[in-house]
Amino acid sequence: MGIHYNYKAKRGERAMQKEQKRKSRLASKKLKRAPLTTTTTTTPSFTSAPREKRLEMHDISKTITLDDLTNPDN
Repeated sequence: MGIHYNYKAKRGERAMQKEQKRKSRLASKKLKRAPLTTTTTTTPSFTSAPREKRLEMHDISKTITLDDLTNPDN
């Protein structure tokens, strides 16, 4: 076996390190995402990363027509 004699012995240790790394990445992503979700408004609008650019969402109860898809003014 050579240098790989302790591969299975350290399996649990590697799994713990991997999970800790995954959790830290998720936590950092949540911190980056948190400021965007705290500034919600009551109007149905979509806020992307730049705060100036806001897009209004399409009304869910309304049927989407070809004019809605092709007309850039709507």
